[in-house]
Amino acid sequence: MRLALAQLNPVVGDLRGNAERILAAARDASAEGATLLLTPELSLWGYPPRDLLLQPARLALQSRVLDELVTRLDGLCPLLVGVALPCDDHRAPGLYNGIALVDQQGWRGVARKQLLPSYDVFDERRYFRPGDGPCLLTLAGGERLGLTVCEDLWVEDELQRERLVGPDPIAALVAARPDLLINLAASPFDPGKPALRRQLATQAARRLNCPVAYLNQVGGNDELVFDGGSFVIAPDGGSLLELPPCREAVRVWDSTSPATAAPQAPVEEELVLRALVLGVRDYAGKCGFQRALLGLSGGIDSALVAVIAAAALGAENVSALLMPSPWSSSGSIDDATALANRLALRTHTVPIQGLMQGFDASLTPPLGQPPQGVTAENLQSRIRGTLLMAVANQQGQLLLTTGNKSELAVGYCTLYGDMNGGLAVIGDLYKTSVFALCNWIDSPEASSCRQDLGLPPQGELVGTAIRSKPPSAELRPDQKDEDSLPPYEVLDAILERYVVESQSVAEIVARGFDEATVQRVVRLIDLNEYKRRQAAPGLKVTSKAFGVGRRIPVAQRYKG
Repeated sequence: MRLALAQLNPVVGDLRGNAERILAAARDASAEGATLLLTPELSLWGYPPRDLLLQPARLALQSRVLDELVTRLDGLCPLLVGVALPCDDHRAPGLYNGIALVDQQGWRGVARKQLLPSYDVFDERRYFRPGDGPCLLTLAGGERLGLTVCEDLWVEDELQRERLVGPDPIAALVAARPDLLINLAASPFDPGKPALRRQLATQAARRLNCPVAYLNQVGGNDELVFDGGSFVIAPDGGSLLELPPCREAVRVWDSTSPATAAPQAPVEEELVLRALVLGVRDYAGKCGFQRALLGLSGGIDSALVAVIAAAALGAENVSALLMPSPWSSSGSIDDATALANRLALRTHTVPIQGLMQGFDASLTPPLGQPPQGVTAENLQSRIRGTLLMAVANQQGQLLLTTGNKSELAVGYCTLYGDMNGGLAVIGDLYKTSVFALCNWIDSPEASSCRQDLGLPPQGELVGTAIRSKPPSAELRPDQKDEDSLPPYEVLDAILERYVVESQSVAEIVARGFDEATVQRVVRLIDLNEYKRRQAAPGLKVTSKAFGVGRRIPVAQRYKG
């Protein structure tokens, strides 16, 4: 048996375009003698299609596209395609998340997903009903293939925090004694996912005493980034086939090939960087943008976003505005300019002092005095946000926001100011994570990754001056972030416990944190949900991000 794994990057809703991607993969696979091509979960739709699944016209198009695939398979190997299978009644939800076998005789549904996630970013029970199993496909050569879809593999209590209520699709296949277990997936990235997927697949391989072929979608779709990293694994955990992370690939596995030692996984910083670069590239490209714009302050956040954008789109397609105020230090201006030069970014400097004076003059009559305090600071941010939006609008650029997760959590950002933009690139990275990633990028260990991403492989990119300076918004004289916030090491630890682990104030204090500090941070998180509701979509690269995966009411009251 020669099995081809097509790690594809679909465009959500583009059924005809995704069919062409599948056909191209089938041609490559057939040229290498493949007898069957695997494609990811919902590969014809792209994941997640969300409410596109509720449009009857698109569902009708799916049938036509599948029929067309049948007619175009002349001489090519059969396909397993991820599709939305209609139910045979008129009850809601009216679809299964399924797999169709497509060959020259026609197409038919051969598997239905049994475990439907409706946690975090997932909402599959809105669209699908669960299938029942076991799902077994026997090929013409007699090979028996167990078929599962994504969550159907996530059934090991000892390996995961929570297991969905429902059947155990792996256990249901034990009696069938398949020759191979296939799992077609669309599993979003977070740093712990690659290792966990391998552990789950290894456990399934041991239970079934057969190899497991795990095929994951790759690419960015809105806030989600799918990292690929597909593989075939032996019952003893040995590697039978490996596909690269964060890029499309088609690989053929011969069932007679011996297992080898599993390759060493990249370090977490490399995985995160590659995921962010992929997310920016696909968000821009799939939304029709070729160029991007950002504000470059000389701080570490905008520096990291500039590096990511240059890698994602090419430095020639990224430009930056430097917008100094009377409170901007000469060092920050110099640092921003030096960074832009290292990355070969185009820059324009637009001082904002004159605009600040204009706002002061206009607002003095209704306020009875010039703007003061936070109002004056926010005006600076809003002036910069307006300038950035104007340039992006005029030049057809995607405006990238540069705020991090720590700032977004506690509202240390300005609505309609520095929050302006189309994509929050590092909105799911704590400030401490930003520093760690920048330190790694500037280390010798990152050289090969930088070269692979089209960045200068040698020397500093972010720069020592940027990485070592105390964080500051520079909205007033001698301002430092820690004037308004706890040290980021403390803040981020509290955020992780409250936002990700859902611990109460009392539980966090019991871990050794100052009670007043915890209460203040928690209050800021809860108060600023209204800001996060209006934030640009942020690329999800942790297990719990703000956005669709964390649904907190704005108008609520709770004292824990």
